[in-house]
Amino acid sequence: MHLAQFNIGRMAYELDDPRMADFNRGIDMLNSIAERSDGFVWKYETAFGGVVPEEVDGDPRILVNLTVWDSVDSLRFYVWNTLHKHFVTRRADWFTPMDEAHLVMWWVPEGHRPDLAEALAKLEHLRQNGESEDAFGWNAVSKA
Repeated sequence: MHLAQFNIGRMAYELDDPRMADFNRGIDMLNSIAERSDGFVWKYETAFGGVVPEEVDGDPRILVNLTVWDSVDSLRFYVWNTLHKHFVTRRADWFTPMDEAHLVMWWVPEGHRPDLAEALAKLEHLRQNGESEDAFGWNAVSKA
């Protein structure tokens, strides 16, 4: 099995606002680091490439990120031991706080590429039911 990861963020400003410049300059680099990382399998992309605006929860300022990794450890290393960690620490510079869960993970068969509808359903499942084998967050995998 592989690990699917989906997270969303509500931009504090429009993507072309100068206050988003550092985010915009770094996102392609982050995606490149992810794609070269051990354990990276796949990334959801559109014509926008690595920055994927999608209307989620009726909000047009949402950016989405959907990836598949070969293990929790591979994803964990990328998130906390690469330049990505710097972006996590600066999240408040570019994104507004969200009242509901904004990250979900779940297991998928090798070769499966989840679509946005599946990812949104998993996020909603987590929001409605809490962590389970079907949809979980960092807390569940840190206990493993």
